[in-house]
Amino acid sequence: MSNSYRLIDVSHTVQHGVATYKGLPAPIICDYLSRDASRVYYAPGTEFHIGQIEMVSSTGTYLDAPFHRFAHGKDISELPLESLANLEGVVLRRGRIRGRAIGPSAFRDIDVEGKAVLVQTGWSAYYATEKYFGEHPYLTSDAAEYLRDAGAVLVGIDSLNIDDTADGTRPVHTILLDSGIPIVEHLTNLSALPEQDFRFFAVPIKVKALGTFPVRAFGLVKT
Repeated sequence: MSNSYRLIDVSHTVQHGVATYKGLPAPIICDYLSRDASRVYYAPGTEFHIGQIEMVSSTGTYLDAPFHRFAHGKDISELPLESLANLEGVVLRRGRIRGRAIGPSAFRDIDVEGKAVLVQTGWSAYYATEKYFGEHPYLTSDAAEYLRDAGAVLVGIDSLNIDDTADGTRPVHTILLDSGIPIVEHLTNLSALPEQDFRFFAVPIKVKALGTFPVRAFGLVKT
C-alpha cells in the first residue's frame, strides 16, 4: 500500500499554552516523570519519560459526537469506527465560497452522499493568532439541512467553528448532531487534499461520557 498511497495530515498540533477556542484554557503539557527522575527506577543508562497533559476536550483539531449537543446522544466511545475512518471524502474549495456565511448553493454540484464533506475556507492560516477568534467563516442552517438531506456522513471545516459563534442556538451543530452526523472542527492543510477520490480518517480515543475529543485527522490519497 505504501507504494500506491500517501497520507496527508490535516490536523493542528496540540502545543503547551496554545488555546484553540477563546475562553477555553490552553493545554498544559509537562513532565509527570522526567528522564532524570526516572533513572532511580532502572538500570544504569536506562531512562524513560512519562508526560502529563491537562486540557479541555475541545483542543486542537477535534471531533464532536452527538453527546456534545444532546444529553442522550452517542458519546465519543459509542461512535462506530466505520463512521470515523476510511470514509470517502470530498473537499469544498475556498474558491466556491463567497463571504463568511456558506449556504447550500456552495454544495449543490458536489456529490456528498455517503461522504465526509470537508470545507476549506483558508481560515486555518490564522490558527494560534488573535485573528483566528474573530469573524470566521461558518455554515448556515440551510447548508446543514442540505448536507443532512443529501446524505453526508461527516462534516468538517478548517475554521474556528462550523456555526456562527454570534448565534447562541448553534443551528448547524443541532441539525447535524441530531442526525448522528459527526463534526470535525479546526482542520488545516485541506489544500493538500484533492477535491475527491480520497479516504478520510478522524478517530479520537475511546472515552466514555465525552462529546468532543482531539483527533489526528488525515486523508489517504492514491498516487
